[in-house]
Amino acid sequence: MTDATILLVEDEQNIASLVELYLKNDGYTVEHVGDGLSALAAAERLKPSLVILDVMLPGMDGLEVCRRLRATGKIPIIMLTARDGEVDRVLGLELGADDYVTKPFSPRELVARVKAVLRRAEPADAPSEDDERLALGPVRIDGARREVLVGEQPVELTAREFELLAFLVRNRGIVFSRDRLLERVWGYERPVDTRTVDSHVKSVRQKLGEGGSIIKTLRGVGYKADA
Repeated sequence: MTDATILLVEDEQNIASLVELYLKNDGYTVEHVGDGLSALAAAERLKPSLVILDVMLPGMDGLEVCRRLRATGKIPIIMLTARDGEVDRVLGLELGADDYVTKPFSPRELVARVKAVLRRAEPADAPSEDDERLALGPVRIDGARREVLVGEQPVELTAREFELLAFLVRNRGIVFSRDRLLERVWGYERPVDTRTVDSHVKSVRQKLGEGGSIIKTLRGVGYKADA
């Protein structure tokens, strides 16, 4: 998807210049803005394929920008967060971000994540796993409608959270390492920060409430879904 337009929202010019260079070298069109209000205006004007959004911005912060973007559409969003910013990472995922990258980061890793998120955002050409219905414990998943119910209560998940939950339930009882989940659910082809898996699992469990217990942690190994 080399004709994609990326909106880069980053107030640190040295980081923005480096990221922009790597993205353009990979064939992407990039527009850079340095604050939240400009990001909202640019998103409305450009209709970008994806937004790379720093959390710490002057004026309106990245979390509020993420919330407003999600209220008006489903543009894929990758958040840039501080290494110790677990609260920001979880909040970003809850607000609808598709992924996050912690600073300092490798520009190559960020480009790999951009590719993976865009690949997952492409519409399917034919019916597949997206059309299936799954159930485990109190959790029911409708792939065609992209709906999740716990009992009779609907649960709002981001696209990535939905894919993670559906993958684990579809393969119930099978233990997957974090690296394997990054490969199968995120589409990453090289090792990246596995904490993104932990943050997504934590967010899914919280949103599922009592149904969150179907996702089991095997310490030092990974995750599985089981009743």
